[in-house]
Amino acid sequence: MRFVIVTGVSGAGKTTALKMLEDARYFCVDNLPIPLFEKFVSIASDITESEDIQNIALGIDSRSGSSLQELEQILDAMKAQGKEYQILFLDADDSVLVKRYKETRRMHPMAPNGRIDEGIARERQKMAFLRKRADYIIDTTHLLTRELKQEIEHIFVNDQNFNSLMVTVLSFGFKYGIPNDADLVFDVRFLPNPYYVDELRLLTGMDDKVFHYVMDSPYAQEFADKLEDMIEFLIPHYVDEGKTNLVIAVGCTGGKHRSVTLARELYRRLSEETGYGIRLDHRDIEKDNLRRRSQGE
Repeated sequence: MRFVIVTGVSGAGKTTALKMLEDARYFCVDNLPIPLFEKFVSIASDITESEDIQNIALGIDSRSGSSLQELEQILDAMKAQGKEYQILFLDADDSVLVKRYKETRRMHPMAPNGRIDEGIARERQKMAFLRKRADYIIDTTHLLTRELKQEIEHIFVNDQNFNSLMVTVLSFGFKYGIPNDADLVFDVRFLPNPYYVDELRLLTGMDDKVFHYVMDSPYAQEFADKLEDMIEFLIPHYVDEGKTNLVIAVGCTGGKHRSVTLARELYRRLSEETGYGIRLDHRDIEKDNLRRRSQGE
């Protein structure tokens, strides 16, 4: 039997993760009162034997109130008794959590009559012991629902190795501003610009003609080699420091040609050689075309 405690900060995707585990044939219980936790664990083996259930997922969050602190002693006791469990902690940046709550117009459980950011701060303090104990931390700041599902299946269905770091390779245009959430920013405006080639101007770095035009430059290959080497050096150190989300931003003038090409190339290389979660995003790839249409060009 696999016993998983699904927890995290409100708005980070705990309920969604539980639904995904339920689809994966886990027996799921959400927001079980802490005083019932030990009783539930004691009968879990009977549940799996009698109901043809192999795995159990239990959702715990800040709604448990003051009794949540009792959970730490319960988990210690389970360890001492040799009862195995795993903790999945869902997290996200504060700014994203605030945005999600505003979009859904829901009240934060730790700030029913106050500001959302204050509730988030209180909740983080309250949930810190669970995050510290977590076997898996998934940062959903930049994850789409389907990408979260892939991570859940990766860990709890396919039983593959998991490292608690999500790497986002992001292309952007400097004229639209540097991404606020970027951890590392690289400027590729020194590379040959397809914008000045008539047949390539309206294409993007997702088109093979543009991709090869940029990457055929010896400077592009050398830059990609050096960038790959540096990222592979940095990632383990970020992991050691507890970082769960790394945004690598690659920028050119408009975010359409060179940055998209180099982001694609870096994503390909890191996907082949790292064991971490990785995604590719192109922030500004369509903005030039949208501007032209709006101006009637």
